[in-house]
Amino acid sequence: MTDLLYSEEEEALRSAVRDLLTDHCAPADVISRTESGTPHDRALWKLLAEMGLAGLLVPEAQGGQGASAREAAVVLEELGRAVAPVPYLTSAVVATEALLACGDEELLGRLAAGRTIGALAVGLHSAPQAPFATVRADNGVLHGELTGIADAAVADVLLVPADDGGLYAVTADAVTVTPQVSLDLTRPLATVTLAGAAGRRVGDAAPAVRRALRAAAGLLASEQLGVADWALTETVRYLKERKQFNRPVGGFQALKHRLAQLWLEIVSLRAAARAAADALAFGEDADITVAVAQAYAAPVAVHAAEEALQLHGGIGMTWEHPAHLYLKRAKADSIAYGTAGAHRSALAALADLQAP
Repeated sequence: MTDLLYSEEEEALRSAVRDLLTDHCAPADVISRTESGTPHDRALWKLLAEMGLAGLLVPEAQGGQGASAREAAVVLEELGRAVAPVPYLTSAVVATEALLACGDEELLGRLAAGRTIGALAVGLHSAPQAPFATVRADNGVLHGELTGIADAAVADVLLVPADDGGLYAVTADAVTVTPQVSLDLTRPLATVTLAGAAGRRVGDAAPAVRRALRAAAGLLASEQLGVADWALTETVRYLKERKQFNRPVGGFQALKHRLAQLWLEIVSLRAAARAAADALAFGEDADITVAVAQAYAAPVAVHAAEEALQLHGGIGMTWEHPAHLYLKRAKADSIAYGTAGAHRSALAALADLQAP
């Protein structure tokens, strides 16, 4: 039976990650980084790696922690709560899952230690069951262009799918990375151009990419849960403090109803996200559970962030307030690894529910 509750170990992990982010990932610092043009926080990434979180999904025999998707979901929930500008999802989850499918122990060890940051060169919008773009391979030499690659700017190695069916590891200095305009400034996108880049084949692209994108979609729901939970918590706190007509704004019945509805949606999102993480950890109906989680998560996260922005009033519209970071992350996540509509379509096919 699926256990949707957090274990004592998972709660301890949550507490440790939250304490770290409280000390090293203040909203004002995140906003400053988005203005600097170098949003990735390498110092924070190093601290996460020192905690062993970069190798959470990597087996102990290969230098990792040997944990499961349940623990990774806890980390992503807290990173979502802080909109932390680190490549955890792209390196510690997506690239790692692709390499686990390929069995490349040497590169896995480097990713687990945090010394190397990896990125799967597949567009952030790609759904687990959808076709993905490839480049041309000629005896290990790669030519082509891939767009919408998340965190490519900070990656040390790119995992590139090619038209010969292989997945190739390419060092960052062998490619050209051109930044793209991104809505979410904390997870920038880029175009990767390969003009005769030498690559090392690490395995077959199709199964590796499918596994990586399924894990990404399932665990993204936990990040979206963190975004939504922050939005509700901060909005409730603000409405208790903000006064109008000499009484707290949060005491108005119409606002209570809106917050109560949002709370119900987030409780359901937590259940869906935990179910997806559990299914990925134990391999039971993972395709269906991930599709359910993503079909539900995106609309709830966006709704929560929109409510936070609106109910904060004028201050919520300012650049100095972090509400815009959460709305942008929620909107960007709503198309990451497949839209809600794409996952509903996939779910219909998985459950053999044909349209009339």
